[in-house]
Amino acid sequence: MREPSSGSSAKERKVQFEMFFTLPDFSDISLRDYQETMQRPFFSLSKRKRLKPIEYISPDRRVTVHVAPNPTYGMATIWDADIMIYLASHLNELRERGVNDISPVVRLQPGDLLKRICWGTSGRAYERLVSALDRLQATTIKTNIRANTKSRETTFSWIDSYTHLVDERTQRSLGMEITLSKWFFDGIMDRRNILAISPLYFEITSGLGKWLYRAARKHAGGNGADGFTIGFQTLHQKSGSESAYPVFKKMLLELAKTNTLPDIALEAISDGTGEPKLKMVMRRYLEDKRSPSPPSKDPASAVSSAAQPKASPLTPTAPATTEFVDSQLALSVIASATKGLRSEDAERRPALPSSDRRFGHRTRAREVLDESVYEDIRREFPGWDYDELMARFDAFLGASPRDLPRNYSKRFYGFVREHHKRNKYKL
Repeated sequence: MREPSSGSSAKERKVQFEMFFTLPDFSDISLRDYQETMQRPFFSLSKRKRLKPIEYISPDRRVTVHVAPNPTYGMATIWDADIMIYLASHLNELRERGVNDISPVVRLQPGDLLKRICWGTSGRAYERLVSALDRLQATTIKTNIRANTKSRETTFSWIDSYTHLVDERTQRSLGMEITLSKWFFDGIMDRRNILAISPLYFEITSGLGKWLYRAARKHAGGNGADGFTIGFQTLHQKSGSESAYPVFKKMLLELAKTNTLPDIALEAISDGTGEPKLKMVMRRYLEDKRSPSPPSKDPASAVSSAAQPKASPLTPTAPATTEFVDSQLALSVIASATKGLRSEDAERRPALPSSDRRFGHRTRAREVLDESVYEDIRREFPGWDYDELMARFDAFLGASPRDLPRNYSKRFYGFVREHHKRNKYKL
């Protein structure tokens, strides 16, 4: 339940500001998902209000999942699960930073959460966040996953409660407190239960696509080049989809045909029985199998390669899919694109804008980038030659064409942010 701050006194507001505005920066935490929820039907795959419960029994009858929606709010959706992924990642980040006393009560800035899960920070995005938290708190799950000899099942909601603190005088958000259920918190605190996922997950727009990515990441992640093969009917059962099987089958075939999920390659195959199966393989294993020639380590050569039409990030010739690698510095598009490609030249401070750029000449960065992104970069990371940084960015993309981003402007923003973070003290 939402509990706005009363704002009854200046002292109380001061305490609240100190509580939330001294939080460490979690905007670039490495993303982690909770394995036990990744390949089973815990969420609605539709944005429409779902009031029909999910009843799942595994083929071997050892695992049961019952999800009951709330009549007022409906069932928590696969998009609401974005929030749970962020919270799981937040807890894992605390553990990685050596925090000993980790609590199921998570304090955060809603803006940080919304940016990380790519929902935007408009007023509509904040309203969407509150609606999602209502569903997460109101949806009831009953499962025997992790049941012990003393208990046959556990009943819980994703979150026990949430509090949104607002300064009454300014109406400014002071932050949120979200209390996780014990079942979810205990699962996340076991390192064996979490998996790294791609930040491009949040750009998947299809509900079935989001569920399939999570299921495929869980099933295929440790199976090497052989991947994992599963029948369409089994996937239909495991997804909890309300769509009839023929409709579900058609959507699954379309996802396999377009084959644009991040990290994971999909292929619909037949074993001769008449019912198709889906083969899922992590793309990195396919790349290893093809044994591509190593990229040039010469930055000048890489820039030259990036200048060719086939390597242009504005005219991609293949689906934009990326295998991201976690970095201690941050999890951004450049964390993997730059791995093994850095040199003294790549780390040197770029020259400041030349005089002709200062006097109104349009630069390539201004021509290519979305206007709002370009203005954000100028405001947040001033002092750099953005054209030079763009040449380096293109060099990294040219050295690994399969890393073409879906949103060039957005990924370039992340590149400049990481460059600024590493080099701002040299300005």
